[in-house]
Amino acid sequence: MFSLLYGLWKHLFSKTEFHVLILGIDKAGKTTLLEKLKSTYLNSEGLPPDRIVPTVGLNIGRVEASNNKLVFWDLGGQPGLRSIWEKYYEEAHAVIYVIDAACPSRFEDAKSALEKALRHEDLQGAPLLILANKQDLSDSVSAEELARYLDLKKLDERVYMFEAVSAYDGMGIKESVEWLVEIMERSKRTEMLRVRAGMNGSSST
Repeated sequence: MFSLLYGLWKHLFSKTEFHVLILGIDKAGKTTLLEKLKSTYLNSEGLPPDRIVPTVGLNIGRVEASNNKLVFWDLGGQPGLRSIWEKYYEEAHAVIYVIDAACPSRFEDAKSALEKALRHEDLQGAPLLILANKQDLSDSVSAEELARYLDLKKLDERVYMFEAVSAYDGMGIKESVEWLVEIMERSKRTEMLRVRAGMNGSSST
């Protein structure tokens, strides 16, 4: 009886931990986004934008949102660093892809890097949140305009959304995270990762 009640308590009150990749080419605003996520959900001061340097490797941020634990992996976006992205695909529940919406000259590079990531089998079925970042700048394009430009026809099998945000002032950040958490909670990929984690746990005991 105790084990049954404990199991019910654990199910009701334990928080699910989701791993979310933050990808995008360099200068898209990924680390600024991570710092804004930390300051928004941890009620602490994030690193000021003028002190953020290009990511070489990995930045990690842990927050709690909607009764879930979220672990964000912010990966460097320079061309020479994108090859390490795939090492993190297998354990990711979802992907946030950040694009500098005020820099149309780099849209093609951003599109190419995104398409390459989505073709990888280890990201199959992972929900995708594409952020049209830097909406605080007057020359940024809207999420709808960015969606038309990217024209990602191959996303029919994947849950995805475009959202206009500003990692600088926080516009759209909370709404984006709430959508992503809701999607991850009922994603087939989440269930697949949960089953796989259970199998690995049982095989190691």
